[in-house]
Amino acid sequence: MFFVATADVDGRVNVSPKGMDTLRVIDDQTVRWLNLSGSGNETAAHVQATGRMTLMFCAFEGRAMILRLYGKAEVRHPRDTDWQELLSDFPSIAGSRQVFDLSIELVQTSCGTGVPFMAFQSSRAENELVPFYEKMGEDGVRNYWERKNMRTIDGKPTGI
Repeated sequence: MFFVATADVDGRVNVSPKGMDTLRVIDDQTVRWLNLSGSGNETAAHVQATGRMTLMFCAFEGRAMILRLYGKAEVRHPRDTDWQELLSDFPSIAGSRQVFDLSIELVQTSCGTGVPFMAFQSSRAENELVPFYEKMGEDGVRNYWERKNMRTIDGKPTGI
């Protein structure tokens, strides 16, 4: 599990939890993650506007640690010519919406002693999120994007 934080030059800051098998380390300066569909699409709009992104990882067991990756991101959508190539880095997951590449500018660690110990019980994504989008099918997912993912909560276009 990791968290993604983005912001436009104005409006709300967005922080989203992410998980499943959706993160890849490309090289020592680049990470890539597959963004799945959800009820909002703030990250894509913010990245298009400013490119700024922070990924945060927390240790929920073992030694306390927080890791943050700061950098500039690019977003790709299913309509982009390199979409299929980018998807080949990941398992096929219903509702796949965007791929983000983060060019890392700064890495920071901190103690993380304020983060509680937590034990993994099961995956909501694999048991709830993915079946939800599988039932919709590709056309249903695109209709969902049109209803829920075209604009941010601040009214900005998301580029989907």
